Amino acid sequence: MFYSLKSRLIAVFILLFVLSFGAMSYILFNESRSIIRSYIESSALEKMEEYGAYVDMVQMQIYDLASLVFNSDTTKNWDGAMTDPKLVAGEKMLANIKLSSFLTQAMNSYTSVSRVTFYRADGTWISSDNQVVSDPGLLEQQWYSDFKASGTHWVASHIDPVEARYNNTHPVVSMLMPIGTFEPSRARTVMKINVSSDYFQQPLNRIHLGESGTIYLLDQGGQLLLSPPEAGAQADMQAAMEKIRGDMRKQGVIYMDSDKGKTDIVVFKKLQRTGWILVGFVSEQDLYAKLFQLRSSIILFASILLVLSVFLAIWLSQSISNPLSRLISAMRHVQRGDFNQAELRLPPEISIRNEVGFATVTFRNMVRQLRQHIKNEFELKLLRQQAEYKALLMQINPHFLFNTLELMSSLAMQKRTDDTVQVIESLGKMMRFSLRMSDDVVPLREELKYVKDYVEILQIRFGERLSLTLKEEGELAHLTIIKFILQPLIENAVKYSFQHQPEAWVEIVVSRSEGRIVLSIADNGQGIPDDMKRQLAERSAAARMDMLLNSRDSQIGLSNVIARCRLYYGELFEIQIKDSGWGGALIVLALPIQEEGKHV
Repeated sequence: MFYSLKSRLIAVFILLFVLSFGAMSYILFNESRSIIRSYIESSALEKMEEYGAYVDMVQMQIYDLASLVFNSDTTKNWDGAMTDPKLVAGEKMLANIKLSSFLTQAMNSYTSVSRVTFYRADGTWISSDNQVVSDPGLLEQQWYSDFKASGTHWVASHIDPVEARYNNTHPVVSMLMPIGTFEPSRARTVMKINVSSDYFQQPLNRIHLGESGTIYLLDQGGQLLLSPPEAGAQADMQAAMEKIRGDMRKQGVIYMDSDKGKTDIVVFKKLQRTGWILVGFVSEQDLYAKLFQLRSSIILFASILLVLSVFLAIWLSQSISNPLSRLISAMRHVQRGDFNQAELRLPPEISIRNEVGFATVTFRNMVRQLRQHIKNEFELKLLRQQAEYKALLMQINPHFLFNTLELMSSLAMQKRTDDTVQVIESLGKMMRFSLRMSDDVVPLREELKYVKDYVEILQIRFGERLSLTLKEEGELAHLTIIKFILQPLIENAVKYSFQHQPEAWVEIVVSRSEGRIVLSIADNGQGIPDDMKRQLAERSAAARMDMLLNSRDSQIGLSNVIARCRLYYGELFEIQIKDSGWGGALIVLALPIQEEGKHV
């Protein structure tokens, strides 16, 4: 029957595998295509960036050489000699030889340059290695006509006739520059600097777009500078160049629909120095050919898994008795009081909509609740102690707040605007610190900063009648203490000093000594009577928090600090109450050293 557990398991597993692998195939295919596309594009752009830097370096060498030759005295003297009608032919030939020697020397410093040649309008050309030849036919070449007519400074890959004279049949890329003027049409002499096409082609061949993609180097007009495109690619390239010219980005990716109904991916980068453009073409169909094969493999693999799932469902339906056996074994461990073993014997927590699953979940919850009840008894004392500590911490906060608000009211009535603003700023910093109730332990530097803000308020409140100093001694960096230790003690010291003296003297010293943080507060009040010292000691030792929280004693600030230190540090905390050198009280707290990230 279909409603049996076995039938439902078989149906669920078939549906699960069909849906999961169908969704997985779809998601995997699309995500893989997106990842591959992103990787190919980013990788190509990175390689283009490196190639662009390389091209800039080669172009810089060419420009440097051109500048060196153009601005040299040898070139200027040679140009003057060639245009001097009074100079005899022998002296002109000597000037040509000097120029050729100079070109040979200049080329030695630029390894990327294969040859520098001067072409004069009379058909004479001068090159390195003492080459001075009269051949007017060379001026009939297309590059010379384009330069004179339209000022085309770069010549795409071609076979140079001068290079061919020296058995160099490798194609070259050339830069043209007029000599003696900046206007190509008026130039009597044209300098042609040749660079082997391999300097540009070999690094370009190492940039790949998938397996079938091709990258081209084009000039500003969209003409190829290196190898020609394959048949049929010229039209696509022209269409891509129109989009690239209209794109304001320096580099990017464009998607184009080809004539074959497929999508082409075009990656481009514009080189700033010469305006050249790197353009890469790759067909989306070729790029994802292996991905389509993978999708077919996944469908085949999913079909095999579907068959296996049927057998797996049959096997699982017959294994229901195993969870029942484990459930019975867990019950026996609970009878013996062994809750850990009971949970280990239970089946894993899975959602099963049948009687076995319901019984397992219910029994596991019962075991956890029993163990939690036992655990709560052990943790009750710790939780009570934490609650008492928080209550003591909350008792501290209102004292300085009420006093400061009264001070702000008084300052406002006196129209002491600057002092009022200063008190508000200091109070705001203190409130931000005090409202962090989750932090029981704070860095010592933050506690001292809190104290300094409080001292600023006291100085405004009492003016010159209050002399309060804060000293820091020893290495105190990276130390931590429980918060709100010093402020209640300073408040008490100032309060009792003014009760018995017209001026209050308070000195706070924070030091590090023999593995302890020592905090001392001295004042010029009346001091603490001996019976009060005994009461403070007894109250600290008894740790009766209910008496302390409900106390109306005037020494509540000191009692609160002692109680919190005792709760947190335990026996590691020490306190001494003495008479100060001014006749008042001296309170010394010794806390164990505790660094940031470590606990007592």
